[in-house]
Amino acid sequence: MPTADAPPPRGTVVHKVLNNNVVITLDEQGRERVLMGRGLGFQLKPDDALDPDKVEKTFILDAGDQGDRERQLLTDVPYPVIEAVTRAVDEAERRLGHHLDRHFTMAVIDHIQFVLERLDGGIRIPATNMPELRVLHPHEFSAAQRMATAIADSLGRPLPAEEAVFLTMHLLNATRDEPNGTAALLFRRLQHVVLTVENGLGVKLDVDSPDYARFILHIQFLLQRLVSKTMLRSADTSFFEFAKHSYPRSYAIAQEVKAYVRAATESELTDEELLYVIVHVERLANQVAPAAPRGADPGASPPPVLE
Repeated sequence: MPTADAPPPRGTVVHKVLNNNVVITLDEQGRERVLMGRGLGFQLKPDDALDPDKVEKTFILDAGDQGDRERQLLTDVPYPVIEAVTRAVDEAERRLGHHLDRHFTMAVIDHIQFVLERLDGGIRIPATNMPELRVLHPHEFSAAQRMATAIADSLGRPLPAEEAVFLTMHLLNATRDEPNGTAALLFRRLQHVVLTVENGLGVKLDVDSPDYARFILHIQFLLQRLVSKTMLRSADTSFFEFAKHSYPRSYAIAQEVKAYVRAATESELTDEELLYVIVHVERLANQVAPAAPRGADPGASPPPVLE
């Protein structure tokens, strides 16, 4: 919730007092302006002059229902939580070099307060493991990890490890210049492909391996090519036929990926796209199970690096 404009001039009077730390004034256009700071609203009443030196954050409230929700949130959430989140957001802005507006901060305040309330009630949110985020969005993931640590340190209580995942998703929503839901949709599809491969191989993949990182990036680019209708194509099918017969298990898994993509996007993967999937899956298979899969040609060469 970075400062929206200059601090209020001396003589500014209070319009409403939300609590001891948050008050509302009216600007020259009659818009409600939220001002925050420790003890800022203590013993103040409407029409009292406030101390501008106590103001730490300020922003203009939305009109209508959105503004009402923001006002209620700032009234209900303990100020230490608001303060911890706003400071963490300021640091994330500096780390990413990207403006994070108040909508982002309000969403994180709401999220963190909800987490704390559930923890206080003895309800632990199930762990969410999305290692793909570290590969696809390392800067946002790193900033989210730092945000979670800073908030926990400021509040003096630990937060679940999965909060870095949730905060990364909030950051992606706030910083990606894409149509609403595009990044989230691509990510869900990528996760489904990963799950399909893991189920086909019967293992959990090593998310820290270079082969896993290459696979994740390839699937990301494949899904993006589907959106932009720029799929890879080749008139030479010999390499595809070689991979199809040499790596039958990886070919079968690639066919499952193809079926999922068809159902999810109504797009048909080309043989060239499928070839890349087969090769990446086979390299992952070799990572977790060096022995040749049943039905494979024992004399076949290891899958080549195509990227």
